This record gives sequence, structure tokens and C-alpha cells, in this order.
Amino acid sequence: MARLVRVVSRRICIVSNIFVVVLFLLACCNPFLYPEKWWFISLLGLMFPILLFIVIAFLLCWLIFRSRWAFLSLSALILGYSNIRALIGFHFVTHFTDAKPANSIRLLTWNVAWFDEQDNNKKDRESYRQHMLDFIKEQNADVLCFQEYLESATLRKKANNLRDITRLGYPYHYKVQDYGKTDGTLSIGVAIFSKFPIMDSLRIRYPGPETLRAAESLIGIDIAIQGQRARIYTTHLQSVLLRKDDYRYLQIIKNAEDSMLMASRSIVRKLRKGYSFRGEQADIVRKELDSCPYPKVICGDFNDVPNSYTYFHVKGNRQDAFREKSSGIGRTFSHISPTLRIDYVMADQQFEVVQYKRFFLPYSDHFPIVSDLRLKSRE
Repeated sequence: MARLVRVVSRRICIVSNIFVVVLFLLACCNPFLYPEKWWFISLLGLMFPILLFIVIAFLLCWLIFRSRWAFLSLSALILGYSNIRALIGFHFVTHFTDAKPANSIRLLTWNVAWFDEQDNNKKDRESYRQHMLDFIKEQNADVLCFQEYLESATLRKKANNLRDITRLGYPYHYKVQDYGKTDGTLSIGVAIFSKFPIMDSLRIRYPGPETLRAAESLIGIDIAIQGQRARIYTTHLQSVLLRKDDYRYLQIIKNAEDSMLMASRSIVRKLRKGYSFRGEQADIVRKELDSCPYPKVICGDFNDVPNSYTYFHVKGNRQDAFREKSSGIGRTFSHISPTLRIDYVMADQQFEVVQYKRFFLPYSDHFPIVSDLRLKSRE
């Protein structure tokens, strides 16, 4: 009887291992599959860290029992190396120094979520806005890139973000309105502030309905770095637009309540729509990056994970600053899952990534990122 139990258990483990490996390899195909058509494979990308952990667990178990089935998990890990490398930073002994290294430019990118002014009248606490401005001042970055940047004449009359950020030592800026009010009393979009004079600027508006916030922008500024002209881009790619009810649905799914099916349909519907828009936007961003004749950096909230079509397509042969100088998974979004890194700094090969740091702050649903970059000499 004991022998039968061992045989059955072994077969269950083998079948389970094969099933997980298939899902893992399908998730690894995301960079090559257009998300509008293959959205159901894109959903597996959200599970990639969990699948990776299970594949490694199977590998260790088979090694302990000295089974040849260990080669199955090992082969899957080898085939998925590029996805694993995109997910995990391995620079565990690297330390960030507050002092900016010589001949480098410090860049701060942050989805500021309206500078904590969204539904602020419904919060039973003081606004985080001043804390956010204090943090920005402390970092003393040369260029600030903001997503979900707000200017409002109605929400909080004393909160003039343009005025206050300019006073922090950023006399040059380029900002656009992606959605808001036509009378100018409420403006939300992306913005870049700079200590360096702006030589030129550009804006590309994404196609899509404004009601779904799909018609957002890719913007860029040209500045001189060490005598060389370089371009800094920032963008906010299509959000899933989860509301409070959706977060409640996620809790329902976790707790496996009776209404789980209805909750799942609502979340999947929004995820599918988000993947569709982001795939098109990623193509637009890549085309613009490839046509730019100057050394460039793109940063912002991509709203997609590292093993996605969006990530790999936008990145191309550029350097992911997190991968170059940080460690772990590098979560940048505070909700839903501890594995979501969806905010990025990507630099051309003409740059050296000197430092990178993500700051755990409660002021926005995204964590700010600071990276020091050094533009290599033409020689």
C-alpha cells in the first residue's frame, strides 16, 4: 500500500510539474506576442513571479530526490532566462549614495497621483502634497518626470504645483494636459521639469477614447548634458483603471466567495482592454525612440510588468536602470501584489547607469524612482 501511495504521489508531482512548466513557458512568450490578440497569454505575465517560484521549488525537490525530472524545470529556467533577468535585479551589494556622482545627471520619475489631491475631501487626514514637495527638494534631481501631474484652480486653490516646483529650483518645464476640464480649471497629464534650459520639446498623443484615459501622451525635452544634446522622454501608458469596487472584487477572488465568477469577469475585462491599448502605445513609443538621433532616456509609468510585450518592445537594446544597479523584484506599485514593477528608467547605451533607487513612500500609489546617469563622451 505504501509503495502504491509513493507511485501515485510521484505521478501527481510529475503531471503538476509539467503543467506548471507549460504555463511558465507560455508566460515567457509574452515579449513576442501582440497583447491585443494574445491577451490571455499576457494575463499569465502577472503570475510569472509565482510560476517562477514554483518551477524553482520543483527543481529543488527533484534534486533532493536525485530524479531526472529536475532537467524539466532546469530547461524551463534556461529557456526563460531573459524573462527572469528582466524581473530580478542581482546587484545586492550595490549601495545608493545621496551625493550625486561627478559628471552625472540625476533623474527622478514618479507617478504623483494628482499630488494627493484626488478625492482629498474624502480623506480623514492632512494632504501628503507638502511631504511630496519636500521629498522632491531633498533629492535635488536635475530632471523631474511626473505622470498624473495635476494643475487645478478648484480642488485646492493654494496648491499651485507649477509655482511651487519652479521655486524648488526648476525654472524650465514642459507639461501637457491629457484630460481634465476645457476651461483650464483642472488639468491632468505628464510633465517634465528641468534645471537645464530646454532646447526643444515634443508631444505625441496616443489614439484612443479620453473617457478611458487612453489618449495620453509621450513627451520629450532636449537638453545639453556635458556639452552633448540628449533627449529625456516620459509617458504614462494605458492604466487598467481599477476602482474601489475592483479592489473589493480582488479581495472576493482571494477569499473565493460566491460571487467570485462575476468579480473575475470584471477584472479580466479591464485587464484585456488595458493590454490592447498598451500594445498600440508601445509600438508608437518604440517608433519614436528609434527615430530620435540623440542619446535618450525614457522613463515613466508603463503600467505593465517586466516580462510583458510593452516592456521588451519599449526597452529594445536600452538599459533598464533597475537591472543595471538594483536587486530583488523592485516593486513600484503599492497595491494588489508585491511583485508589480511597472515604473521604469531606460537609457541608451551612450549612457552609463551609475545609481538607482526606489523609495518606499506612502504619498502615492506608486513609489518614486531616482537614477543617476552619466553620458559617455563621443570618443
